[in-house]
Amino acid sequence: MKITKILVSQPKPTSDKSPYFDIARKYGVEIDFKQFIKVEALSAKEFRQQRVNIADHTAIVFTSRHAIDHFFGLCTELRVQVPETMKYFCVSETIALYIQKYVQYRKRKVFYGTNGKMETLLPLMVKHKTEKYFVPLSSVHNNEITGMLDEANLQHTEAVMYRTVSHTFESGELEGYDMMIFFSPSGIVSLKENLPHFVQGDMQIACFGPSTAAAIKEAGLRLDLEAPTAEAPSMTMALEQHLAKTNK
Repeated sequence: MKITKILVSQPKPTSDKSPYFDIARKYGVEIDFKQFIKVEALSAKEFRQQRVNIADHTAIVFTSRHAIDHFFGLCTELRVQVPETMKYFCVSETIALYIQKYVQYRKRKVFYGTNGKMETLLPLMVKHKTEKYFVPLSSVHNNEITGMLDEANLQHTEAVMYRTVSHTFESGELEGYDMMIFFSPSGIVSLKENLPHFVQGDMQIACFGPSTAAAIKEAGLRLDLEAPTAEAPSMTMALEQHLAKTNK
């Protein structure tokens, strides 16, 4: 089936140089962007119920920009003074640089992994074995990080600081697409909540990441395109290769 209209479950790119726009022009397809999920902060009361004292920790582990925003936001609401000596461990350089929005960036107290995964950050954390690590989490998370820190014998505490909730769509807003592209299991949850009687039919579903692929299959849906692969390390590369075959 020829694909003419695609829905990407992400915010619309702010730059005209996005590969999605190049793909739309090259293959004559319409690409829309709609967020299927949104992130909300926990209230100070909700956070206190977890009985976690941020001041007891000497280092913070950040896995996303959301984690940074909501950590510092809740610290302000809780009137917690983050000390100058606090160390920050981030899964990527991009996330590490984002800390500058809230604190003065000093290389001696900011550390980051090389590929956005905990596997490359963990060796740096092990070198600072005496630190007491605090890990801000989303309400939607698994125990992978906890398991890795336990295995490395690091002192750590995890706490939920923000929640991921489904975005509510108007009636008919999700109709008429030949393909939907998802980037998280939460997006699949949102799809099922908005369209509880959703029948896939000829519509193709694409995704990025193994956890999203697993969520699609668990929901009883057909997965037509998955990234990353050796030939297509990005979603846009996978999409272009797919369109080259289907839209001949």
